[in-house]
Amino acid sequence: MIKITASLSLNESELHYDFVQASGPGGQNVNKVATAVQLRFDVAHSPSLPEPVRARLMRLAGSRITKEGELIINASRYRTQEANKEDAFNRLVALIREAAQPLRRRRATRPSHAAVERRLEKKRRQAQKKRERRSTDYKE
Repeated sequence: MIKITASLSLNESELHYDFVQASGPGGQNVNKVATAVQLRFDVAHSPSLPEPVRARLMRLAGSRITKEGELIINASRYRTQEANKEDAFNRLVALIREAAQPLRRRRATRPSHAAVERRLEKKRRQAQKKRERRSTDYKE
């Protein structure tokens, strides 16, 4: 079991790793070795995720979620397969932790009387400036 938060953990069998050839650093070796990692996690059907976390995770993941509800994280930052695998895993954990944080409600506030007055005074000055720029030699 992979511990994400105090109350949330994932089963390792829910993660699927695919190794593919990566572009980027590695010299001639890059054409021979599959060092890039694709981490796949089925968000839509995961028994480990509570429904609110699942919904937030799918929204946070954006274009990394497939139509079937599978999250795909590509990692090819490093030259070794192990480092890329760890990078992809850490990014998944960070994304799930972010989704596990409940959204904070926005508390409605009103601008102060002084702030409203400043805004209106600025509008009046701007309007006056524009009025003064107008030419007066036109016929109505």
